[in-house]
Amino acid sequence: MDNNNLQQVINIIDSDHVGVLSTMQGNKPHARYMMFFHDELQLYTATNKKTHKVEEIEDNPNVHVLLGFDQKGDKYIELQGTATVVNDQQLKEKYWNDQLTPWLEGPNDPEYCLLKIEPEHIELVEGNHETTIM
Repeated sequence: MDNNNLQQVINIIDSDHVGVLSTMQGNKPHARYMMFFHDELQLYTATNKKTHKVEEIEDNPNVHVLLGFDQKGDKYIELQGTATVVNDQQLKEKYWNDQLTPWLEGPNDPEYCLLKIEPEHIELVEGNHETTIM
């Protein structure tokens, strides 16, 4: 794995917290904007336990994430992986963000959980050039 390309991917994840999470609803894709956090290449996103995305991931853990596209459209990443529902209190406190308050009361909200996304394939897209990172 090229360290320069890996660093570009991490920089995109650091600077662009809002992206698109796609899950499978039956046999059709279901996409929505989410706020992402990360530990290196492992992504986390906060959600309510009673959402469709939790049900969809429990039925089919395969997900796709787009992060980094902006008006210039110069660089973004496409990530395919598997998601699991996580209820670890330390992680929920670590990744809590006050921008989540329209949907959740706080890091101790009993409905608050994280989706942990383990990447299996990552593409760095720059203009019309794609580089496989993993």
